[in-house]
Amino acid sequence: MSVPPPLSPPMARKQSPVIGFIADLLLAAGFLLCLSLACGLAWGLWRGVMVGMEAAKNGNGMPAGKELSGLLGDPGALAQILIALISTGGAALVLYFWRRRATPAERAQSHRNARRGTTWGWTLLVAACVFIGSSLISWIGKQFGIEPAPTNLPLMEQALANYPLLLVVFAVFLAPAYEELLFRRVLFGRLWAAGRPWLGMLLSGAAFALVHEVPGTSPNGLPEMLLLWLIYGGMGIAFAWLYRKTGTLWAAIAAHAINNAIALGALVWFGAQ
Repeated sequence: MSVPPPLSPPMARKQSPVIGFIADLLLAAGFLLCLSLACGLAWGLWRGVMVGMEAAKNGNGMPAGKELSGLLGDPGALAQILIALISTGGAALVLYFWRRRATPAERAQSHRNARRGTTWGWTLLVAACVFIGSSLISWIGKQFGIEPAPTNLPLMEQALANYPLLLVVFAVFLAPAYEELLFRRVLFGRLWAAGRPWLGMLLSGAAFALVHEVPGTSPNGLPEMLLLWLIYGGMGIAFAWLYRKTGTLWAAIAAHAINNAIALGALVWFGAQ
């Protein structure tokens, strides 16, 4: 979780860092999709068993067709949070240990950097700038009648009503850790190590935005989608800049956690607005 070592000249000549970035991104998407499908299948099997046991208890036969589909239903907030944790977190861990695992020297340097007071000063500053910048972009969009609703908002509201403690643990502690591991350490880190940090910030920020708002899965129109991409992309760039500035991924994780905590607090106090 520390400063990535520079690539050796022979490695740099063999493969373009952009190609390596694309390969990492495709691998991450593949693992995420496979784990999501596996989790969805496991949930469906579990629900099928529950429905079958309930039918047997009531002395009814196993329902079929549309009736069975209606009884199975859709994954609730708890199941969706667990699926997101296993799929995205699992993909991040696989890519980290396979492609960008930190050496003992990197980890030691990261810990030294994390003990510096300036590291946490920069962390607080970036977290504040991300909050102010996101709020400003949202306000400007609202002046033009663009008011997007993040795709994960219904999940957040449902989880807040039924599993508030789980939501806090997931949104403030777990999600920032595995997202920073994937988008900053693995994706941004590859281009940073190759001497292309600004390109890495842009590309990893774009990937961060696309994962949070996937085209075709959101009820938002194009203007709303573009506004959300701008917000999420700006966050990703800011967290990558902080990682490079401080030399420790813990700073980016902390800034991300602060941002999520503020968003969660705003949802509690002000609702979806």
